[in-house]
Amino acid sequence: MAGQGDRAAKVADRIKEVIAKRLEKGLRDPRLGFVTITDVRVTGDLQHASVFFTVYGTDEERADSALALKAATGLLRTEVGKNLNTRLTPSLEFIADAIPENAASIEALLQEAQQRDEAARAAAATATYAGDEDPYVKPRDYDVDDDDDDLDDDDEKSVVE
Repeated sequence: MAGQGDRAAKVADRIKEVIAKRLEKGLRDPRLGFVTITDVRVTGDLQHASVFFTVYGTDEERADSALALKAATGLLRTEVGKNLNTRLTPSLEFIADAIPENAASIEALLQEAQQRDEAARAAAATATYAGDEDPYVKPRDYDVDDDDDDLDDDDEKSVVE
């Protein structure tokens, strides 16, 4: 069964290459913008392929490119069928990848974390202790000469006698 997952991964890589080369040659659709194929995932039975893509440009260009890819699905599937050595050609589904949006949100989070770190460093530079500077209890120093003072005078006499 492990071989089946490996085969699906190889087929997915091959589909990615074929579609990318075909898009590089160009399609006759003027709506198609600068499209990058980011990932392809194929089901275990090799019947369906999900093709993830990103488009460089505005939201309108992304929507137009998605429509152009949807319109060219048959042509691209034919191209994939010619270049794959499988009995059946998988159906293709184009899905807009959210990488740019995710990258922007991660960058915003990193920027916020950096600002908080700088604020914490600034607060720590001017911070003072809430209580004593050294709040720990220190052990008492005992004098060695004071050990004999603990004995009563009566006890001394009985020890001497």
